[in-house]
Amino acid sequence: MNETTLRVCTAIGGILLGSAFVAALSAALPPLPNEISAGGILLDRASPIYPLTIQNMMWLLFFAGIGDVAVRFVRGGRELRQIGQGLLPEEEEIMLRAQDLGDIYAKVRPSLLVETSFLQRLIGRIILQFQSSRSIGQSNALLNSSLELFQHEVDLKYNMLRYLVWLIPTLGFIGTVIGIALALSEAGNMPAIDQADGLGEWMKKLTGSLALAFNTTLVALLLSAVLVFLMHLAQGREETALNRSGQYCLDNLINRLYEK
Repeated sequence: MNETTLRVCTAIGGILLGSAFVAALSAALPPLPNEISAGGILLDRASPIYPLTIQNMMWLLFFAGIGDVAVRFVRGGRELRQIGQGLLPEEEEIMLRAQDLGDIYAKVRPSLLVETSFLQRLIGRIILQFQSSRSIGQSNALLNSSLELFQHEVDLKYNMLRYLVWLIPTLGFIGTVIGIALALSEAGNMPAIDQADGLGEWMKKLTGSLALAFNTTLVALLLSAVLVFLMHLAQGREETALNRSGQYCLDNLINRLYEK
């Protein structure tokens, strides 16, 4: 399974997990329309269109983002473990000639069945460059350009997460606009002050609309903050693995090449 397919499957799994979470939270938090409750804040539990509420949609998107973050975090861990596999000789006295690189390349040769890591791709590119040019300078230039390309590659893989981080607060603000619009529409239907029953019903509808306005933004900002924090952890892990891979190649391959 390639990484794109894995990420799609993980996003679908995240949505399914989010649906299960919303269902469990709905069972644990019954609707309480006449007072502030956790169910009203987190799920808009008392809404007449429940479960098709903005809060529930934000929860599903949040768990889809969590699934994508999990894939990136696991990928970063796999990249870090590659550095400890001993793909290059690490003894200080060893120098590498062109004829010594064949065995190393055989260990990192790209496979159609297994996706290669940053370190394997770097080693393979440098070896092929040195075998063809016999130039340490060109091999070092290739290392630097490859690191820049891989940095852009890592950054591009977070585009969907950045979109989710933007989309969740946007949905919250949309809920705020809808809630304020409903509150303004109810404000024009205020009954006479001496009609106690009608006044109470009007106040309930008005406060319900205002609760929707503020609760959606509150939940959206909390979910977005958590997702941004996890996204930065995962991206930092991948970038750390890339930096260490480049340093590992520089210390144990570029600096050991022997050009006659």
